[in-house]
Amino acid sequence: MGQRKRLKAEQIKEDRKTLYLAKLRNCPTSPRKMRLVADLVRGRDVISASNILRFSPKEASRKLEKLLWSALHNYEQKSGNKWETGDLYVKEIFVDSARMLKRIQAAPQGRAHRIRKRSNHVTIILDTMNNDTMTKETVTEKENKK
Repeated sequence: MGQRKRLKAEQIKEDRKTLYLAKLRNCPTSPRKMRLVADLVRGRDVISASNILRFSPKEASRKLEKLLWSALHNYEQKSGNKWETGDLYVKEIFVDSARMLKRIQAAPQGRAHRIRKRSNHVTIILDTMNNDTMTKETVTEKENKK
C-alpha cells in the first residue's frame, strides 16, 4: 500500500471513531414507506425523535425507533459518555433499496402478474450539537433572515 493510500486509510479510521451510527439491513418494508418515517426525524434531537417514532402509528416507526436506540448505545460504547449528557441529534438518516423478492400471482385466463416484495437498508448517523460547526439553531436563524 502506498503512503498516500495508507494516510487516507488512517484518516478515515480516525474519523470513524467519532462517527456514531447504526445500520438496519434487509428490512422487509418498502423503501418509500420507510422514507416517510425517516423524514420525520431527520435533523431532530434524539429525545424528540424517539417520541415521534414511539407515537407514530406506522409500522416502520417501530423499526426506526429500535435503530435509533441502537445508535445511542453505540455512542455510549464509543465515547464512554451517557447519551443523556451528549446533546445528540440525528445528523443523517437515509434509506436505500435492498434486494427485491419477485413472486408471481395468478391472473385470469392463464396469465400471471409479477409481485415485487421490496426491502430496504436504513443508516442513521448521530452527532453532538456542539461537535457540529453549524448547529440547527444557526440554520433556522439563517432561514429567518431571508
